[in-house]
Amino acid sequence: MPSDNHIKSAFSLIEKDESKVLGLTVGKHENVQPGTYIPRQDAQEVPKLSFSGATPNNKYVIVSLDIDAPFPSFGILGPILHWIQSDVKVTGTSSLEFDAPFVANYIGPAPPPGSSPHRYIFFLYEQPEDFNLKDHAPADGQKLANMSRMRYDLDAWAKEIKLGPLVAFNYFVSN
Repeated sequence: MPSDNHIKSAFSLIEKDESKVLGLTVGKHENVQPGTYIPRQDAQEVPKLSFSGATPNNKYVIVSLDIDAPFPSFGILGPILHWIQSDVKVTGTSSLEFDAPFVANYIGPAPPPGSSPHRYIFFLYEQPEDFNLKDHAPADGQKLANMSRMRYDLDAWAKEIKLGPLVAFNYFVSN
């Protein structure tokens, strides 16, 4: 079972400090608050993110996981990696923008039939200065295979790349 220290600390971060809630727009749902229900069909496109506390000259990494796969009461396959985007920059409007290739392409919610809602979580981290996208992304912009997404160990990957501190966090639920 992958460790979940980053997941636990993220939930704790926004409980202690509401200013650390990552701005999240999912489809037509703007200003998504932590735990908001979003219908599956509304969350198939890459979300728009913002964070007023981001430093304009810094680069960031976005990581998204489904922490309830395949069922919240039976998470044997989870967490499932839904997205990793590096080289994220903040604009003057606090929007987070990126034009670099992904590390792991975004996939929308897809809980199995009969499942209760899953939590889809989004982390914003400072990107390590020596992070090299080519060392971590699939070759030639290929999409990340499903087997590489299951039982994703964010703690191990964060240690491997010397991931910077968690800056902001948010999540929605969907089924």
